[in-house]
Amino acid sequence: MIPDINEVNNDIFINNLFNWIELEGKTKYDASVTQYEHCVQTAMIARSQKSSVGDVVAALLHDIGHLILNENKSKKNFLHDDLNHELVGAKWLEKKFPKSVIESITLHVPAKRYLCGVDKNYYNKLSNASKMSLDLQGGPMNIKEQEAFKTLPFHNKAIMLRKWDDDAKKKNLEIISIHNFKNDIILLLKDN
Repeated sequence: MIPDINEVNNDIFINNLFNWIELEGKTKYDASVTQYEHCVQTAMIARSQKSSVGDVVAALLHDIGHLILNENKSKKNFLHDDLNHELVGAKWLEKKFPKSVIESITLHVPAKRYLCGVDKNYYNKLSNASKMSLDLQGGPMNIKEQEAFKTLPFHNKAIMLRKWDDDAKKKNLEIISIHNFKNDIILLLKDN
């Protein structure tokens, strides 16, 4: 069951969130890693690059919309439609997290489209699932879309998050527990 975003006790909220991600994240979106492994790997990359706490948390939670939507490889209609996981996840998280986290999550899909539009080789770095979803998400951005994307306040953070996202699909990589990110989340949670 999706954790109650309106839970006022932050310890309870975080424990419920992490337990839910561990349980629901056993599913695969991509062939190489589970969704749990992917979110932790992404956050580990952000932390290893000495990124801000907000960027680490955005990395950890960027694909939470996939879990909310129960969007994974086991579903018959998987990658049949774009379910806008980035918008679903950001909308759910916005009650608890600051704008910088929300905007990075919201823009990480447009950032993929941007990167594929400005760098033709970037597409080759994408996993098969990311290539398939790119088509559903509108394909590489054209020049006009690229220019518009660059005017968005958090576009650079989203590009950084997107690159971590694409690098965080390492099969059999030893990862730390999601609970190692509890203090990062505590620092960012909004008071209800």
